[in-house]
Formats: sequence, structure tokens, C-alpha cells
Amino acid sequence: MNKLVMSIILGASAGIVGTGIGGTFAFFLKRPTRRLMSMLMGFSSGLMLAVVCFDLLPTAFEIGGLDSGILGIVIGVVLIMICEDIISSLSHMGRDKRGDYLKSGILIGIGIALHNFPEGLAIGSGLTAARSYGLGLSILIAIHDIPEGIAMATPLVAAGVSSGRVFLYTLLAGVPTGIGAIIGYIMGGISPVLISICLGFAGGAMVYITCGELIPESHNMYTGKISGIGAVIGIILGIILTNTIV
Repeated sequence: MNKLVMSIILGASAGIVGTGIGGTFAFFLKRPTRRLMSMLMGFSSGLMLAVVCFDLLPTAFEIGGLDSGILGIVIGVVLIMICEDIISSLSHMGRDKRGDYLKSGILIGIGIALHNFPEGLAIGSGLTAARSYGLGLSILIAIHDIPEGIAMATPLVAAGVSSGRVFLYTLLAGVPTGIGAIIGYIMGGISPVLISICLGFAGGAMVYITCGELIPESHNMYTGKISGIGAVIGIILGIILTNTIV
């Protein structure tokens, strides 16, 4: 099979399958209680933070250095803040609780899409070096994207979005992996600094979304310690995943 075609297939599959599996989580949440949703949003927050802090950002720093990674973080935070303002100004989101959850879900989707693009670059670049490396990397990335799909699905379900639409949106969030894989293959050995900035960019966006949207909403949804417990469980699971699978 032509390597370019393979890079497209592997890249698209890694992102779409990974976030899509996470998105199927929505089908198990038909009529969730506020207490359950609070715990799940806390859990999703913990997962996101663990993946970013123990895998995504360390990888960015390792590939291109601390300066490039931090530059990417700053750019990512600024961009997601701009996106947040645009989303709020173009709709009624944020004027009620369901609007808040919907905005959170959309912002997480943007963050995941930003994250998936540099992952696609890595798959495409890997295929130029060795087919087995690109294939193995795509499998790891697909597994890595499952908790991100869950994190995206949880607030969308809380906002009342149908399970089918939630699943579709998580699939779409994985598409940039395929686009990144094409570019990565064509450009071959992409500058490590560029990949580092892209990874830091996505990491900064995801940290801002988690700390600014998911965690506050998980506390507001249900008073008590359940969201905090969910966050701790999510962090522990995220650490296990990033140290054993990813």
C-alpha cells in the first residue's frame, strides 16, 4: 500500500477511533443524576490533567525544549480564550447551566482537535522512517484519545445533547489527526521545535479548559465532595495510562 494512503488511514483511524470509543460513553448516560454527572465531570477533569501534565507537555519539552513547549502553552491559552469569547457572543451559551455545559463540551472538542493535529504529524513523520513505527504509534494514540473522548462527551450529555450527536462530535474531533498525518508524511522530518510548539499549544488549551470550565462546572453541578473524588480517580487512572500504555 502506498505510504501516503497508509498515513491517511492510520492518522484518521487513530484519532476517530480513539475519541469515538470515548464518545460511546454517552450511550450509557441516558438519564444521569446531577450527582453522577458531577462525579463524571470531575473524573474527566482528572483524566485530562493527567494526560496533559504527565504525557503531552513532557513530550513537548523533550522534543523541542522547554522554551518551545511553554511558547506553545501561552499561544494555546490565548487562542482558546478568544474561541470562548466568540462562542459566547455568537449564541446564548453561558446564560444558563445547559449553555455552560454545551460551551464546555465545544471548547474541549476544540482542544482535542488541536491536540490531535500534532499527533497526526507524529504518525506521518513516523511512517517516513519505518512503517512499523507509524503503525505502533497510531495504536498508542488511539488508546490515548479514549479518555479525551469521554471528557468531551460528559459535558455535552449534561447539556442535553443526544447520544448520537455526542458520538458524531467526538468522531469529528479526531479528524485533524488524519490531516496532520498527511502533512507529516509529505514534510517528512518536521522540525522538532514545530511539533513541540504544537503539542504545547494543545496542552495549554486543554489545561485552560479543564481548570476554567470542567472543574468549576463539576463543583457547581452538585455540592459535596463527589466531584473532587472523581477528579482524584481520574488523575490516578490517567497516570496509570500514561505510564503503562501510552
